[in-house]
Amino acid sequence: MPYIGWFIVLAIFLGIFTWQFYVWRGEVRSKNEKYQAALAYAKSKNKPLLIAGGPYGNQLIRRLLKIPAHGNGDICLDIDRNAIEGHPNPVIASVTNIPFSDKTFGAAFASHLLEHLPTTGDARQALTELNRTAEAFFIASPSRQSISGWLHPGHHIWIWQNGKTTYFIQRGKANMKRQEEYTVGND
Repeated sequence: MPYIGWFIVLAIFLGIFTWQFYVWRGEVRSKNEKYQAALAYAKSKNKPLLIAGGPYGNQLIRRLLKIPAHGNGDICLDIDRNAIEGHPNPVIASVTNIPFSDKTFGAAFASHLLEHLPTTGDARQALTELNRTAEAFFIASPSRQSISGWLHPGHHIWIWQNGKTTYFIQRGKANMKRQEEYTVGND
C-alpha cells in the first residue's frame, strides 16, 4: 500500500512531462511552419526576409553547438551581438526601432522575441515597426500551456497571432484581464 502514493506521484509527473513534451513539439512545429511561410512570402514578393531575434538567442549551448532555433533569413536583427554572431548580414538594433525604410522586406519573422519586451506598449511599437518595414510579419512565441513559458522570468507578455490579428496581454495578476490586439492588412 505505501507504494501507491509513489505510483500516483510518478504517474502525475509522467503525465505532466508528456503533456509538456507535446506542447513543446507543437511550438517547434508552429515556429518552423511560420518561418517557412515567412520565407515563401518574402520570395513571392521578391524581397529579402528579415529575422527579428537572432537564431541563437541568448542560449550559449545553441551558439557553442551551432544549432540555430530557426533559419537565418537575409538580414538578422537583434539587440544582443551574441544572438546574431556569425550571420552574414547582422544588424544590432531594437525591434521597436528597426533601421530600415518602409516595406524594405517581403516578410519579417520574430521568433520568441516579443514576449521579452517589458510592456504591451513596447510590443505594439515592435508590431508597428515590423508592419512598417515588411509587407507581412510572422510571430512565434511560447504557448500559454507551456510551464516553462510561465516560469521564465524574462517573459513579460503573452503574444499570439490568428490570421491578420496579433493579440497580446501584459503578464501579471492585475494585467491579465486586459487583452490588446494589433490588426494589419497583410495579404
